[in-house]
Amino acid sequence: MKAVQFSRFGDGHEVVDFVDVPEPTPPEPGEILIEILAAPINPSDFLNFRGLFGAVPPALPAMAGGEAVGTVAALGAGIDHLKIGDRVLALWGGRGNWCQKIKASAEGVAPLPAEADILQLAMMAVNPATAWHMLNSFVKLQPGEWVLQNAGNSAVGHNVAAIAKSMGLRTVNLVRREDQIGPLLAAGADAAIVDGPDLVGRVRSAVENAPIRLAFDAVAGDATARLGSCLARSGTIVIYGLLSGGDSVVHASDIVFRDIAVRGFWFTHWFESAAATERNKLYEQIGRLIAEGTIKVDIEGVYPMEKVKDALLHAARAGRTGKVLLLPNPHLTSHFVK
Repeated sequence: MKAVQFSRFGDGHEVVDFVDVPEPTPPEPGEILIEILAAPINPSDFLNFRGLFGAVPPALPAMAGGEAVGTVAALGAGIDHLKIGDRVLALWGGRGNWCQKIKASAEGVAPLPAEADILQLAMMAVNPATAWHMLNSFVKLQPGEWVLQNAGNSAVGHNVAAIAKSMGLRTVNLVRREDQIGPLLAAGADAAIVDGPDLVGRVRSAVENAPIRLAFDAVAGDATARLGSCLARSGTIVIYGLLSGGDSVVHASDIVFRDIAVRGFWFTHWFESAAATERNKLYEQIGRLIAEGTIKVDIEGVYPMEKVKDALLHAARAGRTGKVLLLPNPHLTSHFVK
């Protein structure tokens, strides 16, 4: 079968190879065989190609792909909660889901909504779960409160805005360019502002001086300090991304005199420690939000997996406005993807 693999670290389109790998063996009792339908390209994938994702670089050669959605193609003995044809997340096997088939334990795997868009389901495992946890795990917010975030046009940013709205919260979304404001507002964001000088005053104007107690940082570097300056006393910044490549900076006066707290969130920590019942409960909620159209991330490109280099170049393109996904088995998805 075909898969995406890399044998050195560097820019994704330069280091990946589209290769033949052995077919998975038939599933043993308690195992399932999953045919992969769609897989998104995420910022974490680019970090992984550079050996910068997680505490330890992957051993080379390494398989690529952090999340995907697939369909159950075969069942081992003793499985009664799944059936052939069920849509399921392909995440339990770690970073190696850009391939045509994987074999996995059936424990903790639950069927996804059959009526939901397959491409949206492919993006549900990491980004919506990150957004949900950041909104629910750090500061207990009341309906009507504001949340501030940078990278508002990112996939996580869109999920934060959508889930926050479903919770009765409002979002101020920082972006890099003026032309990103209109699409964000059209997608349901309450306010959108270009990041940069005089940010505190412009944020205060957008929220009519309402206190903001929670901010999400996908950028790090100096962007962390700008978020901290916009928060109310005893506010919290949650750092979950490293898009700038720099270390986060926070003004000492904000920490000491205004009691600004800095926390971190990494999806992998939650996923590895959560019980299967907890994961499935969350993904049931997210699946329902996708099925009803509350969560809908813009998609800019869909590529057969053999075009992975082109897909990675597209995903790294400046000014991109939507996600890029791979189709490892295009013959299985032609009736899903228009």
